[in-house]
Amino acid sequence: QVQLVESGGGSVQAGGSLRLSCGYSGYTSSTNCMAWFRQAPGKEREGVAAIAIGVFSTYYTDSVKGRFTISRDNAKNTLYLQMNSLKPEDTAMYYCAARVAPCSGASWGRHQWYKDWGQGTQVTVSS
Repeated sequence: QVQLVESGGGSVQAGGSLRLSCGYSGYTSSTNCMAWFRQAPGKEREGVAAIAIGVFSTYYTDSVKGRFTISRDNAKNTLYLQMNSLKPEDTAMYYCAARVAPCSGASWGRHQWYKDWGQGTQVTVSS
């Protein structure tokens, strides 16, 4: 089982930037997709970005394309989410997740397909 620990959240004004980190351990060769999700109060958890292990293809939800970048540092066992031009609607708890199934297709953004989750880190963007 993969263990995931997020950090880097905080409060920022609109237009600002944050970089989230997710340290992982227990990684195995069967992990094929890692992703960032977010959940605002009263809303369903939504996929923000995903990265395919080995292939390094990336996937983004439309609302963050051009503003967010997902990346992974194998040497540091860390997944990142660089968030620029933040908007108040980006306010949410952000989680990293991992799964065996590949990222391809629409399923990368569906939280039901992920088994391993971190505890989350809060991002608050003020206008």
